[in-house]
Amino acid sequence: MAQQGGALGNPLRSVSVPAPGAPPEARAGWRKFLHDLRHRRRRYRQLVGVAFVLWMTLVGRPVEGLLVLGTVLATLGMLVRLWASGYVMKNEVLATIGPYARVRHPLYVGNLLICAGFCAASGLWWSVPAALAMWLAFYPQTIRYEDQKLRRLFQGDWDRWAAQTCALLPRLTPYAGNAERVPWSLSRSLLRNGEPVHILLLGGGLWYLFNRLA
Repeated sequence: MAQQGGALGNPLRSVSVPAPGAPPEARAGWRKFLHDLRHRRRRYRQLVGVAFVLWMTLVGRPVEGLLVLGTVLATLGMLVRLWASGYVMKNEVLATIGPYARVRHPLYVGNLLICAGFCAASGLWWSVPAALAMWLAFYPQTIRYEDQKLRRLFQGDWDRWAAQTCALLPRLTPYAGNAERVPWSLSRSLLRNGEPVHILLLGGGLWYLFNRLA
């Protein structure tokens, strides 16, 4: 699940645990992995987020009222992501219309709603502190990185837009800037972010939880 930044790829592709007596190259690779976990852990947010939602789905003990609430929250999050991803042209155009006219990181707002939805749908009280710990570990650093990158790419436009929009808290009235306006596109949402596919998978997880109701 990405914002207006570039693709992240597979963050674990080059990670391997060095065996005792391993050559210096292997030890250096493991040190780099630990360094990334400390300073560049934003690279792992997608992997951790997917694993968390899958975990909540598989171990969940759904309760009817919470499952309905969770489904509403998760569905709202999916729709927010579908809406936002249709405007994203990574590193090419600064998106400041649609949901981006109200909040700088609507994709992450969608992630937050989806995460909260699956916590409720799972019926597990400890999923809430676990989700909060995950968010605090990954998203403040990610948001800082995204903001710094976008500011470098779109200096004047970003400064004007950021001065009037918050990172995650939507404003009531839309931002009215004069940056380049790109129309919403379902094909852009599908091809660049795969949002319709994500919706199908997340919907399948909710359906699985509904089938586990006592």
